[in-house]
Amino acid sequence: MIQTKHQLFGLGLALGLGVAAAGAPQAALAFEPKKPVEFIVMAGKGGGADKAVRFMQNILAKNKMAPVPFTPINKPGGSGAEALVYLKGKTGDNHTIMFTLNSFYTTPLRQPALGIDIETFTPIVRMAEDTFCLWVNSDRKDINNVDDFVKAAKAKGNDWIMAGTGKASEDNLLTDFLNSAYGLNMKYVPYKGGGKVAKELAGNNADSTVNNPSEQLGFYEAGKTKPLACFTPERLALFKDTPTFKELGKDYVYFMQRTVVGAPGMSKDAAAYYQKLFQTVFDSKEWQGYMKKKALLGKALSGDALMKYWIKQRAVHKEMLIKMGAIKG
Repeated sequence: MIQTKHQLFGLGLALGLGVAAAGAPQAALAFEPKKPVEFIVMAGKGGGADKAVRFMQNILAKNKMAPVPFTPINKPGGSGAEALVYLKGKTGDNHTIMFTLNSFYTTPLRQPALGIDIETFTPIVRMAEDTFCLWVNSDRKDINNVDDFVKAAKAKGNDWIMAGTGKASEDNLLTDFLNSAYGLNMKYVPYKGGGKVAKELAGNNADSTVNNPSEQLGFYEAGKTKPLACFTPERLALFKDTPTFKELGKDYVYFMQRTVVGAPGMSKDAAAYYQKLFQTVFDSKEWQGYMKKKALLGKALSGDALMKYWIKQRAVHKEMLIKMGAIKG
């Protein structure tokens, strides 16, 4: 088990990373899906979650791991509220699963009227913890490090646009951290999906983003965008010349879960089937290669251990939202 610490405006909060994977069930499974499985994505097309789901869909189909197709369905509305409400409405359904972001925690906390309790959902497998970096357009020849970024953002004030996904989401939390840590006044502008956010920066319609590497990678490889620092405990292999914020004196590490979740009330046999299936996907050469290519970290996590992880991370995000004024304490 790897643990890192981060401080949000003076809060010492711990984020768990890389908890040991739970073993797949040993007994013969009594369930197999009998019709296509809906694979809900609580984000828009082109973002990190969407890309991961479609890559997993390809692994499942190419290797004939399941007797039915898995169909990705994007439901990004309301910072994931649309997806959460939809999955809740599928209570008892063994043919609906979802791929989550950290809005799995923040959206129910921000919108209690939704009546979403994440402890009612079925924990299947955490496939990775995604990373974040601070990005600017490569046209900004005057910005080559965080000091340059701070100088430019201070000069532009509230006219500096930080594009992100969703309100009080992961990107919003990181923007608030940067504003507080460096005395900035950036304007946070939400879009539906990390893919759209990446395009806004590449097209010079935003001044910066805190995209996941998987979302910016194409533009980075094309020379259109560049990372300035990453919110990771150590430098990422993909960007070995890019420092961490910890190196720069800001002890702040933040990850986003990439987790497969089942509907509330899913049968134990169905849960066991999906846990074994996605553990197999996780262990595949294809997924391990994808993780390396997209700078994804962490080990697989399932069952009770995954539920404990959710509860811990919900508490961490509650403190973050209180600090940023998004919810009351």
